[in-house]
Amino acid sequence: MPSQFRTIALIGKPDAPRIADTLAAIHSYLLTSGLEILVEHGCAGLFPRSARTGTMPELARQADIAVVVGGDGTLLGAARSLYAHGVPLVGINLGRLGFLVDISPNEAVDKLNAILSGACRAEERYPLTARLIRNGQTIAQGSAINEVVVHSGSATSMIELETAIDGVFLNSQRSDGLIVSTPTGSTAYALSAGGPILYPTLNATVLAPINPHTLSNRPIVISGDSLVTIAFRPNKEFRAQVSCDNVPFPDVGIEDRIEIRKAERPFRILHPTDYDFFQILRHKLNWSNR
Repeated sequence: MPSQFRTIALIGKPDAPRIADTLAAIHSYLLTSGLEILVEHGCAGLFPRSARTGTMPELARQADIAVVVGGDGTLLGAARSLYAHGVPLVGINLGRLGFLVDISPNEAVDKLNAILSGACRAEERYPLTARLIRNGQTIAQGSAINEVVVHSGSATSMIELETAIDGVFLNSQRSDGLIVSTPTGSTAYALSAGGPILYPTLNATVLAPINPHTLSNRPIVISGDSLVTIAFRPNKEFRAQVSCDNVPFPDVGIEDRIEIRKAERPFRILHPTDYDFFQILRHKLNWSNR
């Protein structure tokens, strides 16, 4: 089979239902195709000892494409590690919703064969990068495929935020926090907070407040090229946390600020040619029942 991809990384969620059978079928197919296979260490126990394994950084350096078997969370973790190296991803869905992992296990081999042969749709999506700044110095930074969340560190108290867009004051708010979401993340936490669904390739960012104290405080969509700056207003019971796709930063101080902007490089997802985002919305969100 002629293919532009020669080294295939296999990444899976080891404890996912049906993971062993699905990975075995994909591995068997790839072996017969003459392609080099590199298995991520986390699921190496599901393969023969002779299988070649590697850490995620090794996969990032050596793989031409990554096949991710699991749910959206599994693909998010792989994307954060691989996107800076330009490794495209294919998602096989063993989870529930599956907005990112869009190929069913029953179709995995056929769809993968078509994708590796070049019959696919490539989609570029931009992550966000976030920096935690203290006294002019960056003390933590991270990337988010879905969202950066600034939220109260206490379940019983709000925080007060001041948000600016490209240096221009947007608003101040008392709330449980703020979600800064990519279009990819607009069907995740931001949707639960009442945010809009954005088409995945739009150059846009969603700001969605979490349980705002003012009912008129609504989500807003801004340019994806904007710099979002978040600072905190004085509060004697101040506790706050920042996370990128649920990966937390160190403790946040009241004098700190957070800067969030679009990453310099996109990550790529390869879809089958019949991929239809609107059909996924109809199916996953139970729209248009007749």
